[in-house]
Amino acid sequence: MIARFKDLCMDATDAFQLGGFWAGILDGELVDTGDGDTRIDPRAAASKAESIWVNTVPEPRTGKTRVHLDLRLAGPEPDALLAAGARLVREPDAEISWWVLADPEGNQFCAFAPREGRRPGVFELVVDSADPTAQATWWAGVVGGRVQTTDEGASVIGAGGFPWDRWVFDPVPERKRVKNRVHWDVELTGPDARALIAAGATLLAEPTEATRWWVLADPEGNEFCAFAPRAAQ
Repeated sequence: MIARFKDLCMDATDAFQLGGFWAGILDGELVDTGDGDTRIDPRAAASKAESIWVNTVPEPRTGKTRVHLDLRLAGPEPDALLAAGARLVREPDAEISWWVLADPEGNQFCAFAPREGRRPGVFELVVDSADPTAQATWWAGVVGGRVQTTDEGASVIGAGGFPWDRWVFDPVPERKRVKNRVHWDVELTGPDARALIAAGATLLAEPTEATRWWVLADPEGNEFCAFAPRAAQ
């Protein structure tokens, strides 16, 4: 393992509105970080879910959402999500068995009907991919876990620090064109990002006095941030 999954980040033109929406539907606590950003902390002390950071950016969302969350509903319909401010994009039909919705900034996510023995809430992080198996294999090499492939794509299960059931890579025909509005952070096992770069990550930005992390991109160009181990920070 080169790193562990650390947390998830969302870009927003209004971090308080978007953070409030996600905190509400995930039963989290909205925290004002004091710099224009917000953070959603899990309320349950025993929860394995990590915080979600909502970062203010000047540019609005453009293009397709290539990174999204899948949620398990508590009831048979997504009424609570719609009442909280989600917008219905697509209902279940002959092709899909889930609802596609969008949050207040237009980021799409999927909502699935309840399932016996499964808790409501996030259960998957999904990333659009040109080569799902290669992407899953690369990330499993970075954060550990095992790769599971199907006719519909590939997943990483048991990744270090990953708080949900699966990290899914879905096949799509189109290539990534703009910066992702949702990205993840990792915590390095070594003192710097050299091992990640040697493994195939692209360095986009070095740490500075204002930012103590490396900004990198995976083999398909998905941006992510890498932090030094906590003891070294």
